[in-house]
Amino acid sequence: MDKGNRTTMEFIFVSFSNVPEMQYFLFTSFLCIYCISLAAHMFLIVVYNLSANLHTPMYFFLANFSFLEICYISTITPNMLKNLLSSHKTITFYGCAVQMYCFVLLGSTECYLLTAMAYDRYNAICHPLLYNVIMSRNACVKLIVSSWLIGLMVPTIQTYVTFSLPFCGPNEINHFYCDIPPVVALACTDTQFNEIVTFIIVLLLVVGAFLLTIVSYTRIVCTIIKHHSSAGIKKAFSTSLSHLIVVTIFFGSGCVMYLRPNSTYGTNMDKFISLFYTVIAPLLNPFIYSLRNSDVKVAIRKMMHNIIG
Repeated sequence: MDKGNRTTMEFIFVSFSNVPEMQYFLFTSFLCIYCISLAAHMFLIVVYNLSANLHTPMYFFLANFSFLEICYISTITPNMLKNLLSSHKTITFYGCAVQMYCFVLLGSTECYLLTAMAYDRYNAICHPLLYNVIMSRNACVKLIVSSWLIGLMVPTIQTYVTFSLPFCGPNEINHFYCDIPPVVALACTDTQFNEIVTFIIVLLLVVGAFLLTIVSYTRIVCTIIKHHSSAGIKKAFSTSLSHLIVVTIFFGSGCVMYLRPNSTYGTNMDKFISLFYTVIAPLLNPFIYSLRNSDVKVAIRKMMHNIIG
């Protein structure tokens, strides 16, 4: 396909077309999830900014994570909601490329932001006396910026190798957004090179970041067992467990989705996994952090007391 034809090409989403009677139910459900997710993440950002006791590296990272999650779900969910109510469930060629670029950018950034948060917990527990020196404001900003810079490199490569493929056959994407495997599956050429590129990127990015996170938590566990009392162990685990749950959900689903051949992609289970980490997980994350965190709950109570009283 030449570049001129690409400007008028459209992809058609067909992921929910097999249950047309469920369109309004799915729309209402996903709209509620989206609104609650936005409100919860925005609320955490507001609580961080208005609560002096939360102005620590841990909550600085958490506020930035909430901002990233807002961008992440807004890349996919609004277009999915529009398509659920439309009989013309399409996206342009370049619109699909932009959506994939943003999705990969935000997902890649989240990988290393979660790793930076694990590094913060490692220093808080393993080097408590030097914590404020190691995790200075300047160091935290550098970690945030580094996460975004790494995230910016990955989608440029991935989007280019995907949309440089010739698309001259079916244009129906068996998915609800422009994810890498279902788009590559539409190419009318051998896609082995693309599969290898995707595998290498995921291996270096997702698995690499996950291993760094595991190393941090391994050393955390060893330090806790070696130096802390039973009360100290409970407190240390309580500050790290929420983050570990989020890490497991994010990296686990990412590995399941992308560390396998494109030819095995396309089942309803794949769509459910994608829904889980693009729609459901961003809803759960703010509640995982706030409900298990005494500092956040205290800050929320103080803020509500000031507003009411």
